[in-house]
Parts: sequence; structure tokens; C-alpha cells
Amino acid sequence: MKPIWEAAEFVRRIQTRLRFGELSRSPLKLLRLEVSKMEAECDWVMRPPDAWDKDLPSGLRDTNLSLQALRDALHVREMLFAAFNEVHSAKLRVYRHTASGEQELVMTGAVLREDEVPARIQSVAMRAQLSGFRFSLSDGVLLSKAS
Repeated sequence: MKPIWEAAEFVRRIQTRLRFGELSRSPLKLLRLEVSKMEAECDWVMRPPDAWDKDLPSGLRDTNLSLQALRDALHVREMLFAAFNEVHSAKLRVYRHTASGEQELVMTGAVLREDEVPARIQSVAMRAQLSGFRFSLSDGVLLSKAS
């Protein structure tokens, strides 16, 4: 029963703590969670642009979306290891919706519980990379992993 309680706690934390982002009021959408004894996999869709950002230049709007996605990835990693005490590694995937309605992979992570990022690292992108996330940015915007 303990794994079920841990999974329920993780989903509850996602729903409450990540209900709103710092740069988007849209909720984070969890796609998949799989947990084995010491490993986990979790997929989610990054938040859509905030309705209030519709008048912003597209470059600034996309930069805000990418920054929010990086922050969310760090929060999901933290919450996953807090919820599942026996999990030591996780594979994380972040998707975004395309204009055609499909999902494209924009970030992956092979993260370990013991990886700690020094507090002096202020860049969100650098913190994400040092935490085990892999992604490409162009002018502050996340690129598709297929690119």
C-alpha cells in the first residue's frame, strides 16, 4: 500500500503546488507516472501560454514559456524524490503541444537523487542541466528534441 500512498501524495503535490506557475496561470498536465522499486518515470506537458501574454511579442511569450518549463522541471524533480523515498533515479520527459495539436518532446531528464546543484548557481537553465535535464535553447526558447 505504501507505493500507492506515495503516488497519491506526488499527484496531490503536483495538483496543489504546481497548479499555477510563476509565468503562467495554467496547470501542469501530468501524462504518465511509473514507479518501480528504485526508479521512476514521469511525463508531463508544459503549460500553455498565459492568456494575459497574448499581446506580448511572440519571442518574449516563448521565452516565458521556456523559463516556466525549466522551473517546473526542477520542481517536479524535487517533488518526485520527496514523495518516493526509495527512488534513486528517474527518467523525466517534458512535451509541449504544437499548433497541429500533437505533442513534441522538448526536454528529457535522467536525474539522480544525490545530484545537488550549488545554491550559488542562479541561472535556471544551468540549474536544470546540472540536475540532469537535457534540452536545447535558442534565444531563450526550448527547441524540439527532434531538431
